[in-house]
Amino acid sequence: MRILTSILLILLITSGCTSTKKLFSRGHYDKIINKSVKKLIKNPDSEKDAINLDKAYELANDRDLERINYLKMEGNPDTWDEIFQRYAILKARQDRVKKVLPLNIRGESISYEIIDYNAKIIEAKTKAANYYYEHGKELMGNNNKESYRQAYYEFRKAKDYKGASYQDIDDFISEARYNGISRVLVYTANSTHLRLPQEFMDNLLVFNSNGLNSEWAEYHLEHMDRDIEYDYNIEINLQIIDVSPEMINTKEYMEKKTVEDGFEYVLDKNGNVMKDSLGNDIKVKKYKDLVCTIIERLQEKSVNIKGEIEIISTNPSRLITKEPVAASTHFEHLSARAVGDIDALKPETRRLLENEPLPFPDDYAMIYDCSEALKNSIRDVIIHNRYRIY
Repeated sequence: MRILTSILLILLITSGCTSTKKLFSRGHYDKIINKSVKKLIKNPDSEKDAINLDKAYELANDRDLERINYLKMEGNPDTWDEIFQRYAILKARQDRVKKVLPLNIRGESISYEIIDYNAKIIEAKTKAANYYYEHGKELMGNNNKESYRQAYYEFRKAKDYKGASYQDIDDFISEARYNGISRVLVYTANSTHLRLPQEFMDNLLVFNSNGLNSEWAEYHLEHMDRDIEYDYNIEINLQIIDVSPEMINTKEYMEKKTVEDGFEYVLDKNGNVMKDSLGNDIKVKKYKDLVCTIIERLQEKSVNIKGEIEIISTNPSRLITKEPVAASTHFEHLSARAVGDIDALKPETRRLLENEPLPFPDDYAMIYDCSEALKNSIRDVIIHNRYRIY
């Protein structure tokens, strides 16, 4: 048992060392620092964790400071955000390590100089905010969707960093947001042989629009607003409305059933009633066949609507894609009547007799019913093509 325990301990130590070596080789110094700090809080005398922390802390700080010095020497204004982030990381790392100082390594107590990064953080944050604010204004002058969207993000960054410094920042954010959105007009057209009321056409656009709008795409499912310049048009063009004739198909079939019908006496050759061994009259059951004819009446009528959905870019004007859209609805009613003895019928057949013939729905009622199914098809096509709107 002791041997097994020793082997397990060796394996745990070896695996821990291997894991730490991999983290060092991959430059994951902060992971080593976090891991070592947690262990040292539990066991301040762990020399191995203190050594790992000391080495990782030095390497991590050197890497960040070298990167900051390089960026400052390069002098590009768009790098102040990274410089700010690096200083923030240095400060957070220092605060983590302070929790376990001093470190005990080979009998020596080791502490680190506490550096005040606040001034450097504020300076870098301010310069990053100024860059985003000024660059956002430059982007606005490009007058295209991509630039407006990038300007929006940069104004938001400027506001997050130093919002109070820019009195007009909210106006710029709103303007960039408004100009960066792609607006899509969805409308219907009727190319069928029927004169459909506008209410019917408008109803095709009354569907669940969840999932349509995205951060930079806005769908308008109502009447066109003359004050809005639309970037895309989605035309739902109805081309065929096919209403079938009213059809009635009849079918006849027969059901039979054999039932008891009293009894009769058994007679001998002389015509006398025969007796059993106890002197009782001998009787036998009589049967009769019941017959009933069923006349089924199947009423059917259907509507099919077909069309196309075109997605068009308005600037420049071009057809992006065209997809078919279709839906159908079907009226079906089965009724029946009986001729003959209904006692011959099976239970399910007798239930069918309860169905009376119904009047056929009129054409427009069925077309309206079909439009509800068509709306789902329209929505599916638009959702499927959202990636084309940008």
